[in-house]
Amino acid sequence: MDFDELNISGELKQRTKELGFETLTYIQEKTMKHILEGRDVVGQAETGSGKTIAFALPLAEKVVPGNGLQVLVLTPTRELCVQVTDVFRDFGRAKRLNAISIYGGVGIEPQISSLKKAEVAVGTPGRILDHINRGTIRLSGVRFLVLDETDRMLDMGFIDDVEKIIRETPKDRQTLMFSATISYDIEGIMKRHLKDPVIIHTQSQVDPRKLKQYYYDIYYQRDKFSLLVHLLRNKTSGLAIVFCATKDETSAVARNLRKNGINAMEIHGGMTQNKREYSLDMLKKEKIDVLVATDVAARGLDIKNVTHVYNYDVPKTAKDYIHRIGRTARAGESGEAVTLLTSRDHDNFRRINREEDLGIVQADMPHFQKVHFERGERQFNTRRRFGNRNNRSGPRQNFRKSRR
Repeated sequence: MDFDELNISGELKQRTKELGFETLTYIQEKTMKHILEGRDVVGQAETGSGKTIAFALPLAEKVVPGNGLQVLVLTPTRELCVQVTDVFRDFGRAKRLNAISIYGGVGIEPQISSLKKAEVAVGTPGRILDHINRGTIRLSGVRFLVLDETDRMLDMGFIDDVEKIIRETPKDRQTLMFSATISYDIEGIMKRHLKDPVIIHTQSQVDPRKLKQYYYDIYYQRDKFSLLVHLLRNKTSGLAIVFCATKDETSAVARNLRKNGINAMEIHGGMTQNKREYSLDMLKKEKIDVLVATDVAARGLDIKNVTHVYNYDVPKTAKDYIHRIGRTARAGESGEAVTLLTSRDHDNFRRINREEDLGIVQADMPHFQKVHFERGERQFNTRRRFGNRNNRSGPRQNFRKSRR
């Protein structure tokens, strides 16, 4: 189905052409007609499926310019908040709609001023609740409520805030909910707050025929970074995301990659919002080759042209692993997900393979040059620190999923 076939105004159809959109994705085709008809909708869809456009375009059609705040979108992270706002602004330009981002970590006064003339507010639950408590946002005129990446919001502990915000909106609103998974808690929200919703399920946007998954079983912890440098230099053809477990590790890996001539930047929760947005923008514009990230970038961000995902640290669950590798092999393109496995990662890796049959295969260890790793301001020789036999990871193990 093409965008031209949608029951929207000519000015919005023209805007979709200007933005380069022609054919609807599955989630767009299945949800947009119901949203335009005024139905409550639940869409189970991964990031990259086109879900933001699925709700932003029909809501841009239904919003009345100059009638105050009519759309409230709740998102789990600041990055997704900005991304969704940008989509509303792209389409809203055709109708001169004002869309604003509401999130913490920045001054609240500019948000208070912008809310006075906004028809669309996209925000994180904590900051939206802050505005409610201050009396600086009025939700009595909200006709459309969107819960985006609902499962992620609940994972982050926002369920109470989300419930409080929902209760502040009119009961006769239209409610749209999008989530990668439908858990017991999400079903509870559906039963309490949605009216006879249309439920749309989509398949994962990661094509298993296009995605190759490997792991390297690294004997010495000291060799992990050296192997990463080798793979980025010799085995990575396009953009790459390297996932680390902590913000300190993220910064250290990114800094050392730059010291080794690899064009890398980092993103994690300890950075200012401007720096986080700058790192993402540099990757999206392909002005850097590698983004080193904590899981803040694993959910809700649509980053195109990523050919490789590296798990420098193994995540704790199969769910987190799947969200990470979902950054590549999208829209029919091929990709690779590579896990760098050392002794401290064994437990998490076993758990992931027990939870899901993911088909991760072991790769042969290549020959690679050893490089130094500088942690903080103190540089140390990893060969000297980790070179004794007491630091070996133990007997070799097969990490394929057990059938027992």
